[in-house]
Amino acid sequence: MSGFVEKPEAPQVPGLIHLHTGKVRELYRNEAGDLVMVATDRISAYDWVLPTEIPDKGRVLTQLSLWWFDLLQDLVPNHVISTELPPGAPADWAGRTLICKSLRMVPVEAVARGYLTGSGLAEYEQTRTVCGLALPEGLADGSELPAPIFTPATKAAVGDHDENVSYEEVARQVGAETAALLRQTTLAVYGRARDIARERGVILADTKFEFGHAADTPADEPGGLILADEVLTPDSSRFWPADRWQPGRAQPSYDKQYVRDWLTSPASGWDRRGELPPPPLPPEVVEATRAKYLEAYELLTGTTWS
Repeated sequence: MSGFVEKPEAPQVPGLIHLHTGKVRELYRNEAGDLVMVATDRISAYDWVLPTEIPDKGRVLTQLSLWWFDLLQDLVPNHVISTELPPGAPADWAGRTLICKSLRMVPVEAVARGYLTGSGLAEYEQTRTVCGLALPEGLADGSELPAPIFTPATKAAVGDHDENVSYEEVARQVGAETAALLRQTTLAVYGRARDIARERGVILADTKFEFGHAADTPADEPGGLILADEVLTPDSSRFWPADRWQPGRAQPSYDKQYVRDWLTSPASGWDRRGELPPPPLPPEVVEATRAKYLEAYELLTGTTWS
């Protein structure tokens, strides 16, 4: 079993139609036909959306995404139209809301990896490949790859795992031209972000992007890609402190590792393989997790969170 421990009820706002409740975001459509994305403070782990929120998390994700969108716009356009609050929106939406272009989304998670870990490591240990790409012998958890690789995955519903797929499968699904553009753009954006993060003492181990096409372009002539959703946040990326990087072990990271560690510890009393949902998080885990999100934001942007 997996999904939401307690599925929230989305706020209703005059002039907005609620479309979807995701793991983190609420999605609406306004009267102009644009999408309104609201990043909540929800947090997920092990395919469960937990009952405890992390204060400021949604604002961190939104503000960090906006910072990256600005730095990447010469490489790829993005879906952001405005950050103004819709009329009648709750005050709590401030800083966590984006008005975005409605896109025809590419049904692929565009993943770039510069280091070996996670599902890539699991596949490598079995086959010495990741998404069908052969890798050298002797790599370990946290090893830097000879060059960044594009390792796409199919998008999964809430509670399901994304599945790694080969480049050839992506080309079959979306066409050779779009597949080539996905790979090229994903690796270009990863390369830019990796270099920026490295200058700030942070390793960008891997990340995933979502892309779409302008809604008014024909399916058989999709045109260029538009970067959507969130980008290069601790929820969509693995960020590691460069001065503590040591291949051959799990790396310390700027994300929700405190949550994962507590859930799998005896202190939580939770059986990850059982059918019961995870318990609420204790205050010290909430605060430690919040601190990691803020640390990532401040290190990358060079500004103090306020």
